[in-house]
Amino acid sequence: MARIIVFSTCAHRREARKIARELLKRRLGACVNLIAITSFYWWKDKVRNASECLLVIKTRAELFPELQRRISALSSYEVPEIVSVKIDDGLPSYLKWIDEETLVK
Repeated sequence: MARIIVFSTCAHRREARKIARELLKRRLGACVNLIAITSFYWWKDKVRNASECLLVIKTRAELFPELQRRISALSSYEVPEIVSVKIDDGLPSYLKWIDEETLVK
């Protein structure tokens, strides 16, 4: 079973909490971390910066399309960041936990 970590930024903590809860409720993630960050980025031909919340979501790769749809639907951003990276290796019991917690019960 392939597992991934998905990164997504949110405009504020309230939005991040809402998205995290929705993903967990739907079993699209086993765990979602919220991290307060400051981002610097290009947007509409200007360098900008903003305080944001970064979501770090542990899940199975096969769930990415639906997870992407849910985040897109709930995000206030015109172009939300939704990127994934493969988990190549990890503690076997943790990887098993991701698998078990993202199965609909």
